[in-house]
Amino acid sequence: MLLSFYQNKFIEAGCDEAGRGCLAGPVFAAAVILPKNFYHPLLSDSKQIKEKDRFLLRTEIQRQAIAYAIAQVSHQEIDEINILNASFLAMHRALDGLSVKPQFIIVDGNKFTSYQNLSHQCIVKGDSKYFSIAAASILAKTYRDEYMQQLYLQYPIYNWQKNKGYPTLKHRKAIRQHGLSPYHRTTFKVQ
Repeated sequence: MLLSFYQNKFIEAGCDEAGRGCLAGPVFAAAVILPKNFYHPLLSDSKQIKEKDRFLLRTEIQRQAIAYAIAQVSHQEIDEINILNASFLAMHRALDGLSVKPQFIIVDGNKFTSYQNLSHQCIVKGDSKYFSIAAASILAKTYRDEYMQQLYLQYPIYNWQKNKGYPTLKHRKAIRQHGLSPYHRTTFKVQ
């Protein structure tokens, strides 16, 4: 069962990203502040939830959250600053977008760069441990998936409606056959 908070003294925001391991498109991140009594039985790590349920959860999260924000870092920025720094930047941009300023941040993963000198805690597999990180995971993933669906309409040969830019066999084969699209990350190796 997911936990409501890492700590209960300060206003806590959960952060997560989506699209870090992709060959194409931006990395998205979300920051979410949930009410103390928030609970949803379906909410867990977005990768473990069916797509239709992720979109149902997105509606509930957005309806019930005290504050939430979604941000992205483009594939060009990723190529300039690397994917790890781009992930941190996307999370910082999401935190910037919150209508309520957090006092403490919990982040999925094992690394994070400090945001406005606020205390933070990195939590490995945090999206399967804390509601706010799981909620951020859902928002980041659903917004990124929608974005990639729009790109698929322009470039159907890469099968982004299915692979969302991840390096599947079909995606890598399409790159070898057709070359890179304008949305591919040029610093990522296609094997």
